[in-house]
This record gives sequence, structure tokens and C-alpha cells, in this order.
Amino acid sequence: MSATADPTSTEPSPYDSAPGSAPASTPLSVSASAPASEALRPHAEDAFAHELAALAAQDDRPRPARWKLSPWAVATYLLGGTLPDGTVITPKYVGPRRLVEVAVTTLATDRALLLLGVPGTAKTWVSEHLAAAVSGDSTQLVQGTAGTPEEAIRYGWNYAQLLAHGPSRDALVPSPVMRAMAEGTTVRVEELTRIPADVQDALITILSEKTLPIPELGQEVQAVRGFNLIATANDRDRGVNELSSALRRRFNTVVLPLPAGVEAEVDIVARRVEQLGASLDLPSTPDGIDEIRRVVTVFRELRDGVTADGRTKVKSPSGTLSTAEAISVVTGGLALSAHFGDGVLRPGDVAAGVLGAVVRDPAADRIVWQEYLEAVVREREGWTDFYRACREVSA
Repeated sequence: MSATADPTSTEPSPYDSAPGSAPASTPLSVSASAPASEALRPHAEDAFAHELAALAAQDDRPRPARWKLSPWAVATYLLGGTLPDGTVITPKYVGPRRLVEVAVTTLATDRALLLLGVPGTAKTWVSEHLAAAVSGDSTQLVQGTAGTPEEAIRYGWNYAQLLAHGPSRDALVPSPVMRAMAEGTTVRVEELTRIPADVQDALITILSEKTLPIPELGQEVQAVRGFNLIATANDRDRGVNELSSALRRRFNTVVLPLPAGVEAEVDIVARRVEQLGASLDLPSTPDGIDEIRRVVTVFRELRDGVTADGRTKVKSPSGTLSTAEAISVVTGGLALSAHFGDGVLRPGDVAAGVLGAVVRDPAADRIVWQEYLEAVVREREGWTDFYRACREVSA
């Protein structure tokens, strides 16, 4: 579905049938979407349309107003499972089931949902899939940055119309939040803490009164049933603006933790790399799990400040070394092995990516990395090739 699609469109729900695609001869325009099969990164509702349709077909549980699936089916979509007809629902999130159940239940109430966690804990990934499962549309999105204006949350104006005819509904440009309120759907606000504090507070009236005043017209937009908002935030990154206590009270906060163990994180990285590799036409690497486990182990030890056996303390670099960064490193290594190697993921394919992820501060982080390389990697049995590859790219 396109982010600029007409909200009054009567096209079939993506859960009723597989989403259609424009013919290859369709000229590029502002409102045109690439066919789902051609999109580099399809929206969740397109990439997993068959799973959503299968869930909708067998979902006989009560659904909140305007929800495409019941809360049980939404949780199943995120956590994975096998349906009575044998359809396998792949897990989108690997973590505590209760956290997902609390997040889904929150969206079924009048409370907004805040997904909080350190960078790389799948906050954006979870918010996208929640919106896709609940509303069938994950594209109602406000991307938070230091330059996000209040208009991105409230509304703006078509200045040509405004100058020609004065304030009117035709001149008003609705924000994704306003559209979601009018349609009774889910809107996402990514990186809420990157948005300036005074702009953040534009959400207070919307979340408490479920109303968006338009004083220029003497009107207001009232949220219809089904409307809710998912925000993501972290407090470990630079450029963070703390949420006011008034705004935080409007959210039910769910903290997404880092993966509990090495194997859980390896599973997450392997699944996501396989999906990304397929979208990039990269070969699968059945023997690549050893390198994935190696990258995950390095990241976890440097992140935790201690080796996996608990015997050796190590210094931590300035970067976050998140699961998302591990996915990026392995995907890059997969591309190297496919285009400049024999298609088998080897230590030399991931070494440069690991170095780039660890050494963010050229002065301090390089020392941390060299000490870890000599004190830990060099002495570890079976890691000789990885050690040599890392020494080569670190020289």
C-alpha cells in the first residue's frame, strides 16, 4: 500500500486477497507504488500478505472496532505458530510472549503504546508489524528527527490554496496522525525522543481528548473507534529529548529487552539475514551459522564488558553493537562472499564489517578493539582464521 494512497479508497483489504500491483508500464508518479515483488523493502502487509490472509480466514475470535485481526491473531502473527490448516506463521519477533500480549492489549484500549528500548531491540520492526496486523496499513508514519515540525503531527497547509481562497478544508494538509484519527486506524511515530519537546507535546491533547482542534477553521477532528498510536523511543542515543511527564502518562510503556542469550540472538540474526538475502537475490548460506554465531558473540561480549564464560573483563566501545548492527554486518559479509568469493560465508567476509561496527571513535575504540582481539580472540580455539582476518583489516 502506498503512503499517499487515497484514504477513501474502496479497494479490497490486503487480508481479503493478495495485494495487486501496478503494470510494469505504469508511469512513475507521486502516488504510484512499485509492485510488492519489485520493492527493495516491501511493507509488512505486502511481504507477509499470505500469512495475514490465512490468519484472517481462520480467526473466529472477537475483533475490536476496525481491526483486521483479533488480538490473539495479532500476537500469533508476531510470535509465529502453526494454524489448524497447517499454514506456518513465521515469527517476526523473538522475545517474551507476555510483552507482545501487553502491547497488543494496549492497542485494544484507549491508551497509546510506547515501545522503549536501547537501539537495535526491534522497536521499529515490532511497531510496523503491529500496525500491519491491526490496520492492514503500516505506512501511516511520522519519522521523528530534530527537525520534525508540529505540522507533521497536527496538520499543514497548501499555501497556494491558502493564498488563493483562504483557510478551508481543501487547503488543509492532514498529517498521518489526523488521517488515522479520521479513519480509525493505527499511526506510528518513530524515534519520539528525537522530536523537539514542544512538538512532542502536540500529542497530549490528541492522546488525552482524542481530538485534534483546527482553530483556523473553528473545527476539530475527533478520533473514531479503532484509532491508536504506536511510538518508539530510546534513551541511549544522542539527540534525545526527554518526554514530559504529562506526555509519558498518556502512554502504556513496553520495554523491549536485548535478546536473552546467544542462541536467541543468533536465531534472530539468521532469520533476518535470510529475509534480506532473499530480497537482494543473494545465495543462502547453510554453512554460515558459524560466522553468525561468531559475530553475535563478539558483539555481546564487547557490549556486556565480559567474555561469555565470565572469566575475562573487556572494555566496551562507544557504539551500541546492537542486534540490528549484527544483521547489517552479516548481510554485508554475505554480499561479499556472493560477489567476490565462492558464496560461502567466511571470517574474511565479516571482519571488515565487525571492525566498522566496533570502531566508531577512531582513537578510543581502536584501542578497545585491539585489546579484545589480542586478549580474547587470539586465544580462542577455532577462531584463528577470524583473528587473522581481523588483524589484516585492522592494520
